[in-house]
Amino acid sequence: MHAPVILPLLCRLVRWLAYALCQLALLVAFGLRALAGGHFPFRFGGHTAAKATFLPPNGRHLPPAAPPAQHHRTSRLMGKKKKAAKGRRVAVAVISDVHLGTYGCHAEELLRYLKSIRPKVLVLNGDIVDIWQFSKSYWPASHMRVVRHLAGLAAKGTPIHYLTGNHDELLRKFTGTRLGALSIANKLVLDLPGDGKAWLFHGDVFDVTMQHSKWLAKLGAQGYDALILLNRLVNFMLQKMGRPRVALSKAVKDRVKGAVSLVSNFEQTAAGIAADEGYRYVACGHIHCPEIKPIHTAKGEVTYLNSGDWVENLTALEYCADTGWQLYRYADDPLMQQPAEAETDSDTDEVAGALEAALFEEIMTGK
Repeated sequence: MHAPVILPLLCRLVRWLAYALCQLALLVAFGLRALAGGHFPFRFGGHTAAKATFLPPNGRHLPPAAPPAQHHRTSRLMGKKKKAAKGRRVAVAVISDVHLGTYGCHAEELLRYLKSIRPKVLVLNGDIVDIWQFSKSYWPASHMRVVRHLAGLAAKGTPIHYLTGNHDELLRKFTGTRLGALSIANKLVLDLPGDGKAWLFHGDVFDVTMQHSKWLAKLGAQGYDALILLNRLVNFMLQKMGRPRVALSKAVKDRVKGAVSLVSNFEQTAAGIAADEGYRYVACGHIHCPEIKPIHTAKGEVTYLNSGDWVENLTALEYCADTGWQLYRYADDPLMQQPAEAETDSDTDEVAGALEAALFEEIMTGK
């Protein structure tokens, strides 16, 4: 592809990305401003390897401070139709490889899952937005609702760690940026009280194709998306015939020895480096193979975790102090087999929209 063709596409992607980040910044900033009494807690810079614990810097969870008089409108908006919090409590939730902006993304299912949990910490472990295949002509409302829900969680104070992947690598220029409860990094270390440390990163650094033939990897991504579309059509027809669903992409992977070897090498490499660094757990994404298993290395045993994806497997990693790490599967969740609620917007969507509108009004009026 010639430069005159590539440059306009890159400019379009950068403009869209800048707009999306500005939207997130506005939502998070004003929410925290209202809670903190009018101060914007922005901080830029820092290390690419973030560290996190389950408690805020003050060591305990405090109720929001009463906003000053000039923010009474925001207070009413946030308090309007307030409902009791619901959802499963988890200490850490990890999702990866969502690929928003592609036909294969199961955004509606992901949104249902996110609404069903109350994480203390949420980790977005790469490839959340697929910038490689992003098309202005395809961005469904369901994909935007996922973004707004995440923004709403951040506005309410849930720490969200966005770890960059290869499909959203343009975000790596923002590594070290903090926007309220949202932080962007390449890797993350979580201190699990009484359970050692967990090292989280996307994992594309171990992909030989990514390192030496990125154009081939992007071409493969296009073919993979087409295969997913074909898979959906086949499954639709099979369901009409009363037959079980099939996974074409998994069948292709299982029949290619190189793919099986790649997954094995990926897991061993990640576990080996984690053991060298003294971590008990290593959590990745990238290869779309959900897994939790112990791996023995020369430096000892490491528990390897992979959060899978929201294209084929619809899986996530969850950590609780009493149960440890668990692999969540959407298809095995009885709650998700029930009919979805008719409403299209969550409470966090409403709060995010209200905060955005109020902030825009303040900026325009100067009040």
